[in-house]
Amino acid sequence: MRNPNGYGSVIKLPGNRRRPYRVRKTIGWNEKGHPVYQSLGYTATREEGMILLAEFNKDPWDIDKAKITLAELYAMWWERKVPKLGLAYTDHFKSAYKYCKSLHKLKYTNIKAYHMQEIIDNCGHGAGTQRSIKVLWWHLDKFALELDIATRSYSNLLKVAPAPESTKSPFTEAEIQTMWQNQASPWVDSVLFLLYTGFRISELLDLRTENINLETGTMMGGTKTQSGKNRVVPIHSKIRHIVEQRVKDGSEYLFSHNGKKCGDTTYRLFWREIMATANMEHTPHECRHTFRSRLDSVGANKRCIDLMMGHKSKDVGERVYTHKTFEELKTAIELLG
Repeated sequence: MRNPNGYGSVIKLPGNRRRPYRVRKTIGWNEKGHPVYQSLGYTATREEGMILLAEFNKDPWDIDKAKITLAELYAMWWERKVPKLGLAYTDHFKSAYKYCKSLHKLKYTNIKAYHMQEIIDNCGHGAGTQRSIKVLWWHLDKFALELDIATRSYSNLLKVAPAPESTKSPFTEAEIQTMWQNQASPWVDSVLFLLYTGFRISELLDLRTENINLETGTMMGGTKTQSGKNRVVPIHSKIRHIVEQRVKDGSEYLFSHNGKKCGDTTYRLFWREIMATANMEHTPHECRHTFRSRLDSVGANKRCIDLMMGHKSKDVGERVYTHKTFEELKTAIELLG
């Protein structure tokens, strides 16, 4: 059955080709009255080609935009969108993009879910790297939809390996003493701060100096959960000089870098250098585990521990009926040696 005038057509190209069917759209007529075509793409079967042609006629897209490759789309996205996401993400995106090298020259409209999934499956790394690649595809899909380059998002169909069970190893007392002995080294004060506050790494980096009250010896910070947000934590006497010095520096954030907020990626570089120098293998989050474990070992009130860590008590009676004063929190935290 003949297609209507101006509808377009699907023709088979000669030779042994993986996608031998050319889908073309009539975009005008020459001086002899013959149609002028522009390619929409190439398909493996005639049926796929007719579907592509029908989709275009139902909701036409910019044919020139449809020729944009993954590399070209990534370059535009990097210029327009990444600066708004912040420095903490740039290294993750750069690394994830390298795994997509085999698709760099492919038109983005030709990249399907199975292409994206193959990149994830064949990256040779675990859940963390796979998740970074999936997030990159999600951002690129979203950007392609904004530019009307793509008509659907495949990234929502992608699967990554499950995260391995966490095995946290608290700092030993000897390792904590090593940190104290090296507190003059750059950023070691942040490790000690984490060990004596139970803060998450994000809470450390988000803490503003305006939320430090040296007069009352308190800090207000916290994220993630309703119980954890804007919680008040006493400043342990052993780290008071660290907090005072950081406040004295006059930056907006307590642990700033070059006068600005320190990004997660940058901080983790500092952390790795500290651990390598001290011949230790710990993550920042293990400071939080150490804080809770040490308080539990010295018999601190469990409700006080939950309040300072931003945890909701599992016991309903503890949650509803126990109201701990600041002095009780201070007494609990000072049990740490």
